[in-house]
Amino acid sequence: MKPAFSVIFLTTLIGAAQGLFLALFTHQSYALFGLLPMQSDDFYGYGTLIVLALLAAGLVASFFHLGRPERAWRAATQWRTSWLSREVIVLPAFMGVAFLFGVSHLFGIRPEIVTLPSGMVIDLSVILGAAGTLLAFALFVCTAMIYACLRFLREWHSPLTVINYILMGGSSGFVLAAFYAASFAPDQADFFAGWAIIITILALIGRAASLFRNARLKPTSTIQTAIGVKHPQITQRSMGAMGGSFNTREFFHGKSAGFLRAIKPAFLLLGFVLPLVLLALGLFTPALLGLAFILQYAGLLAERWFFFAQANHPQNLYYQTIG
Repeated sequence: MKPAFSVIFLTTLIGAAQGLFLALFTHQSYALFGLLPMQSDDFYGYGTLIVLALLAAGLVASFFHLGRPERAWRAATQWRTSWLSREVIVLPAFMGVAFLFGVSHLFGIRPEIVTLPSGMVIDLSVILGAAGTLLAFALFVCTAMIYACLRFLREWHSPLTVINYILMGGSSGFVLAAFYAASFAPDQADFFAGWAIIITILALIGRAASLFRNARLKPTSTIQTAIGVKHPQITQRSMGAMGGSFNTREFFHGKSAGFLRAIKPAFLLLGFVLPLVLLALGLFTPALLGLAFILQYAGLLAERWFFFAQANHPQNLYYQTIG
């Protein structure tokens, strides 16, 4: 498939935003149970502003993928059958709850909702954080299922697609949270960095598993079945037209096999291995946490490009030669 850079930026930016929100509320939840010191409202509030900035950037990127942006609202009308429609609904809902979560902290609007028998006070920010957590995971699932539900694209049609979207988004968000904490709450950076290491290792395992699976996929159709000719030796020499078409432009990435072989170790190194090393070193040198996020985001851009490019549409059995 031909990767669309607008979608690449959309999925990586909102993934980092979802992960960062989960990191902030995870810390607040730990503090609520007395496992960590509760940070100031500004810490959670300004962190949520970063979440909203990333979500807004992802939303802007998505508009470059639309032929008629003014009709984008219509995408939500097919929510009963379309994962894209569900994503279109869940994304603004998540943005709205994240906004209210940030406002509740920045302006100190935290009325008590209920006091548990243990004496734990559940205020408005906790309710909003829990709702935002559910919406963040729902958004991960909706985004991933847009691709995982396509049975004819076997590289995507796997539970690993959903798992990897969650883990890679969570990883980038917790790495960013570690850098944010190192800048504004240095004594809490270890908490975020520790979780970032765990999630990044799981993300590396999940992505490696999908690469291993996809490398062993065998096509269920052949060029013989694609064109209905049973001759044992068929070779396409031309695409059968004077110029290109939608089929030859949108279903081929246009890169060589050597490029694909090179980008795979590149995104594994940048997206997973180097961030793990920098996270470990960042426990002693916090400045490295920022570099870890930058390198990881570059690696995730390459990973998402490869994710789209690796999908081999069945129509390519017919259009094997582009020029």
